[in-house]
Amino acid sequence: MKTKGIHHVAIICSDYQKSKHFYVDILGFAIIQETYRAARDSYKLDLRVGLHDAIELFSFPHPPARVNKPEACGLRHLAFEVENIDESVDYLQSQGVEVEKIRVDEITGKRFTFFQDPDGLPLEMYES
Repeated sequence: MKTKGIHHVAIICSDYQKSKHFYVDILGFAIIQETYRAARDSYKLDLRVGLHDAIELFSFPHPPARVNKPEACGLRHLAFEVENIDESVDYLQSQGVEVEKIRVDEITGKRFTFFQDPDGLPLEMYES
C-alpha cells in the first residue's frame, strides 16, 4: 500500500447546527460542500482544515453515545497545528470554549493543550 496522506477525519455529532457553528464559525474551517441526505435524515459537511486536510462532519438521528475515557481503545484525540498557542487559547476562551492549561511535550519541547467540541470530542492544539 502506498499511502499519500490522510484524506479526511470523520466526526459524527449529536447537534448538527451547534457543531457546524463550532467548526465553521469558531474554529474557522472552510465549507467545501454541505449535503443533506433526506433518506437518512442526515447532513454531511465537508470542511477544509489548513491547506490540504479535511473533516467530514456527519449528523444522524439519535447517534449512540461514545465511551468518553481518553485512554479507551480507539481514536484518542484530533490535533490541530497552530502557530501561536497563546493567541489561539485566548481566542477560543473569548468564544466561550474551555481550554486546559498549556503543557510542554516532554519529547519535542513543543507547547500543547486540549479543548473539546460540543460533543466532548477531545481536540488538541499543538504549537508548530
